[in-house]
Amino acid sequence: QVQLVESGGGLVQPGGSLRLSCLASRSIISIYTMGWYRQAPGKQRELVARISSSGLTTYADSVKGRFTISRDNAKNTLYLQMNSLKPEDTAVYYCKRETIPAYWGQGTQVTVSS
Repeated sequence: QVQLVESGGGLVQPGGSLRLSCLASRSIISIYTMGWYRQAPGKQRELVARISSSGLTTYADSVKGRFTISRDNAKNTLYLQMNSLKPEDTAVYYCKRETIPAYWGQGTQVTVSS
């Protein structure tokens, strides 16, 4: 059983930055494709960013140039650096191991508001 624990969310003003972390209970970060997703109230969960085992990254158009996904294999940790945050980035952010079956973390709330 794999456990994923997100942290780093919080309240930030528009234009601010946050870094989310996703700690895995086992050494899976470098082996599997990992993703960050988000779900805003009343909306479907959507992909934010994804990193493959080879390091290839993809981003949603809405976050390109502002968010960066990365990982620290030694720490079994996935990161999402979020800069120039906007109110529309407000959501619960989840990390996911992109396998079948998939594994999800419990989520961390990000609120962008003045």
